[in-house]
Amino acid sequence: MTCPICGKPTEPSYRPFCSRRCADVDLARWLGDGYRIPGAEPATDPALPPRDESAD
Repeated sequence: MTCPICGKPTEPSYRPFCSRRCADVDLARWLGDGYRIPGAEPATDPALPPRDESAD
């Protein structure tokens, strides 16, 4: 098995990664929206007031 980040052989203590660095790179991608699961946009609830987009 190879590391999904850099392609080096995996290290048992960091599996499926080869090092802590690659594990941290992967975590940063998840936290920074680098990875996304495709799906439909959630439907808006008519009981909720409209969202103020200018507040973002």
